[in-house]
Amino acid sequence: MKKYIEVYNHYKDLITSGQYKKGDKMPSVRQSTALLSVSKTTVENAYFELQADGYIIAQPQSGYYVSYSAPSRNEEAPQAKKETPILFDLKSGDADSESFDINLWQRYIKSALRQKERMLSYSDAEGEADLREALSVYIREKRNVVASPDRIIVGAGVQALLSILCVLLKERRTVSFPTANFVQGISTFESFGYEVHTRDKNADIIYVSPSHMTSYGDVMPIQRRLELAKHSKDNNSMIIEDDFDSDFLYQSKPMPSLFALSDCDNVVYMGSFSNVLVPGIRISFMVLPGELAAQFYNMKQCFAQTASKTEQIALCGYIRDGHIAAQTRKIRRHYTAKARFMYNEIKNQMPEVKASLSENGLAIKLTADYNGTAVAFEKSGVSVFIYGIENGKINMALVPSAVENSRIPGAVGKIKEILNYD
Repeated sequence: MKKYIEVYNHYKDLITSGQYKKGDKMPSVRQSTALLSVSKTTVENAYFELQADGYIIAQPQSGYYVSYSAPSRNEEAPQAKKETPILFDLKSGDADSESFDINLWQRYIKSALRQKERMLSYSDAEGEADLREALSVYIREKRNVVASPDRIIVGAGVQALLSILCVLLKERRTVSFPTANFVQGISTFESFGYEVHTRDKNADIIYVSPSHMTSYGDVMPIQRRLELAKHSKDNNSMIIEDDFDSDFLYQSKPMPSLFALSDCDNVVYMGSFSNVLVPGIRISFMVLPGELAAQFYNMKQCFAQTASKTEQIALCGYIRDGHIAAQTRKIRRHYTAKARFMYNEIKNQMPEVKASLSENGLAIKLTADYNGTAVAFEKSGVSVFIYGIENGKINMALVPSAVENSRIPGAVGKIKEILNYD
């Protein structure tokens, strides 16, 4: 095959696949000569052929431009199934527009960006020092988790931190999760070669979310926490305590963390700000036991910081100025009031169903007569947690945090329609 034909096919494929779009400027002859390691004549001949076949057009004293419109994905695959848009999101736990003062957060972001010298360097693998100092005070006051800043590791979300733990805990080979629903955590451990189980007390690593054991928002009682702490000590197992939703204990008194209850060095405490602030701010942290912390610093060069340095600096100021405590109180009132509003709306529109507020006050448990399928909810644009449909009954959980208050009656009405309640 002649060389110019290879160049022709190279650019033709890029154009027809949509990598180069109509109106895009092609590389100059000189650029293509350097990029593809061919002669100027070869490129010119290829461009002449592309122009003759209608793929590009020459503009005098400007260069070559793409003149071909690649088919859109929809045109290429008209048979592709169209997903029903979600009208009422009662599953994701996303935030609503009233839950967070974005303008205040923007001021802290702008303040962080003014620290020009800090912006010129990468963040430490363990996170910004001043943020870890602020976190050390924050978790001691909030959860009685006493840890020096050098034992706190910051990352962009729990999954990023779990990847670090998978490396640090490589001598342990089995891990247990409460349910199979934590897909991201399970896939992370599996990708590192761990054997994953559910509800296996004999596993080397036990992953728990005591303040959010299920999507219903169930909370682990104090006796069970004490038993788990003792079991892990007696069997030399490692506990990963994901303290997700501990700020939202609405129906019951706040429970002490497993980290605080344990008298041995075998609990990794994990926290996140996605549910306190908004999901778009991805900053999580973990507290490592002394031995694991030393191991982390010995191989620190193997890890890279995944959280935005700008957001870390902003969060540090936000915490130190007392806004995190005020924000926690605000969203606790806001979201628990919203869940209660939906609960009352359910009792008003469907008094026959069995409904109750979850222990953390964020979700509604609902049991109703139903002979349909889960697909009916999907087709109606209603996203909910469905735990089972059997014997003419459906069990589900509704988390209304992402739905505006004004739309909650409509959401309940749509569920009533799907359940076929008159």
